[in-house]
Amino acid sequence: MAERVVEVDGVRLCVEAFGDRADPPLLLVMGLGASMLWWEEGFCRMLAEGGRFVIRYDHRDTGRSVTYPPGRPGYTGADLVGDAARVLDAHEIAAAHVVGISAGGALAQSFALDHPARVLSLVLISTSRAMPGGPDLPAPTAEFTRFVASTAEADWSDADSVVDHQVAYARVLAGGRRPFDETAARGLVRGDVERAHDFTAVRNHDTLADGEPMRVPLSSITVPTLVIHGTADPLFPFRHGEALAAEIPRAGLLALEDAGHGIERADWPTVVPAILEHTATRESAG
Repeated sequence: MAERVVEVDGVRLCVEAFGDRADPPLLLVMGLGASMLWWEEGFCRMLAEGGRFVIRYDHRDTGRSVTYPPGRPGYTGADLVGDAARVLDAHEIAAAHVVGISAGGALAQSFALDHPARVLSLVLISTSRAMPGGPDLPAPTAEFTRFVASTAEADWSDADSVVDHQVAYARVLAGGRRPFDETAARGLVRGDVERAHDFTAVRNHDTLADGEPMRVPLSSITVPTLVIHGTADPLFPFRHGEALAAEIPRAGLLALEDAGHGIERADWPTVVPAILEHTATRESAG
C-alpha cells in the first residue's frame, strides 16, 4: 500500500501499511526526531511476509505529517501517545501489537498504560522506562555525551550540513563495536530531509512538554512484553533494558550482542523472527 495522509481529531498524519489487513495488526512507533522511514521498508516487508499487517507512520513534525513552526510545537508528548490511537482509528483497528523504539518505546509504554484495551502485546526496543524514578541506571556513554555537547552543530539552513550532522549522530548511536554502514545511514538521513515538509521543525521534539504525567506504575502493564536491547547501546546502556524487562511482569529480554541504539540490518534475521514469535499466539482485534 502506498503512503497516505489521514486526518483524525483534526490531526493530519502520514501512514503506510504493508501486508494483508486480515493478518494481526502490528503498529510501529518510531523514536523522536525521526520519520517512519527509519522503520526501513525491507524490515516492514519481512514482518508482513511473516503474516502481520504492519503500519508505520510519521510523527508530527516529521516526514509528511502535520508540521508546526520551528520552536512552537502545538502539542505535547501526551499528544504523540494519542496519535498511536489515531493511527489505529484511521485503519479501523480496535487493538494492535505495538512495537516502539527509543523514545517510541516510551510512547508505547504510555499507550499501553493509557489505552490498555488497544494493545495486544508490546515490543520495546533500545528504550528505557517511560517515567522518572525506579532503580539508578547508567548515564549515556562519554562519547555520546561529548557529541551532544559539542559545538559542531549543523547549519539547519543547509540540507547537506544537516545530513552530515545526522549521519555523525547515527555513527555515535551505533555504539562503535561493529562496522558502521555509513552509506545506509546517509541514505536514510537524506530521505528524511528531502521528504519532510520542513525538516527544521523536527527540532520541536527537543522542546516538548510531557503533558499529564502517568500515575500508574509500569508493573501495571499486563500484556505480553518483549524487550530488545543492544549490549553496546550508548544512549541507554544495556542495564536500561534489563531493568525494563524486570519491572514489567513476565517480560522477556532479547540481547543483541555488540549492537548499539536502534535496529541494524544485520540484526533483522534475529529481530524479525523474535517479533513474529512474540505476536503469534495473541488474537488480533479489528
